Amino acid sequence: MLDNPSEKDVVLVQKAYDFAKKAHEGELRLSGDPYFNHLFATAKNIAELGMRAETVAAGFLHDCMEDGKATAEEIKKEFGEGILSLVEGVTKLGKIRYQGTTRYNENLRKLFMAMSQDIRVLIIKLCDRLHNIQTLQYVPKEKQIRIAKETLEIYAPLAYRLGIKKLQRSLEDLAFTYVYPKKSEEIKKILKEKRGQVEKHLDKFQKSLKRELAKNSITNFHIDYRVKSLYSLYRKMQKYDENAENIYDISALRITVPEVADCYKILGIIHASWRPLPNRIKDYIASPKLNGYKSIHTTIFTGDGGIIEVQIRTEDMHKEAEYGIASHLSYKEGKLTGWIKELLEYQKEAGNEFVSEIKNDFFKERIFVFTPKGDVIDLPKGSSVIDFAFAIHTDIGAHMSSAKVNGKMVTITSILDSGDRVEIETKKSAKPSAKWLPFCKTTMAKRRINNFLENKK
Repeated sequence: MLDNPSEKDVVLVQKAYDFAKKAHEGELRLSGDPYFNHLFATAKNIAELGMRAETVAAGFLHDCMEDGKATAEEIKKEFGEGILSLVEGVTKLGKIRYQGTTRYNENLRKLFMAMSQDIRVLIIKLCDRLHNIQTLQYVPKEKQIRIAKETLEIYAPLAYRLGIKKLQRSLEDLAFTYVYPKKSEEIKKILKEKRGQVEKHLDKFQKSLKRELAKNSITNFHIDYRVKSLYSLYRKMQKYDENAENIYDISALRITVPEVADCYKILGIIHASWRPLPNRIKDYIASPKLNGYKSIHTTIFTGDGGIIEVQIRTEDMHKEAEYGIASHLSYKEGKLTGWIKELLEYQKEAGNEFVSEIKNDFFKERIFVFTPKGDVIDLPKGSSVIDFAFAIHTDIGAHMSSAKVNGKMVTITSILDSGDRVEIETKKSAKPSAKWLPFCKTTMAKRRINNFLENKK
């Protein structure tokens, strides 16, 4: 929970604890543990994200309205309208089933609608899911696979899009072991083999780096390192044809400092003493990821045969990297991010293809492209200028005549890369063509073009 909770906060959480314990008295989970243990774990997960007392209390109460254990009137009377709204938001989601059925589509729509009203509903749901997957061994085999797959393909990507790395990593790694058990064991083995060698280079480099920073009168910093998570390494290895030798960030050194200026100063010191790998410097401070992630990444040759990724960020950036949007929700209402608004618009049109389309368009690897004004447009990897134009506005896509990427004229079918700056020229006489469709990555662009072609007929 937030640092230094008030006496009122403590009283509220204790009251929710007592209410939930009484409401679920005598109930057991499949593990044989009291059902209350699940509510306690959910509330604890919420508190560890730094959420306020109101959200932690809702974590204790989130199942109280199921099967008539408590009524809306009781919760409103005891805890107020705000907490009732959160509990109802989670309750309305129902029991989502991972099947390509209309019912599953409908439940996902409910999830995104609840998110649109208050993002804290999703955070409670994610924390609830984390404990469910931590205790998945007690669930029948068939159900294990369904829940794990749903977690990997829907809930973990949602945690990523909210920037809550702490939740994303846990959800991914736990689900990974059920969905791909053999691959999971292989990755564990690779990590075990690599760890000793990598840690040796890291330890040596860390000592040298501390000496260089001291020479430059930099003393206020913290150094630690992180090892890549199982699922993250698995996905990276898919890119590199299963060859772990080509992955340089299995482990990364992380430097946290008080100010942004310190980040760039330290980057300069590192590059003055160690040679960086070409094309491996990423400045996510100047151009943050769309989920809010900020940091500078550079990969250097250590001089003793090692290659190490170094991440440099401020303490505030590190907190945001771990807790994402949760680190901003200290105010009363849950903030609504732009991509959730986009999902709500999207679901109105997508019909029964909604689940497969959001997995392809919203949760796969993304690129970040800039408008001439510097606004960031978030697109699936492999998107073209056509996708970009329709992402800006339907009318811009429909009347697009030409485009510039990074100041140079290109064809509108050109594929975009992260960091590209795109400018679209329009003409009233310009119209979409069926020839554009093979160059569209996003379902939204394809649908807009098809709609135009149908109307034209």
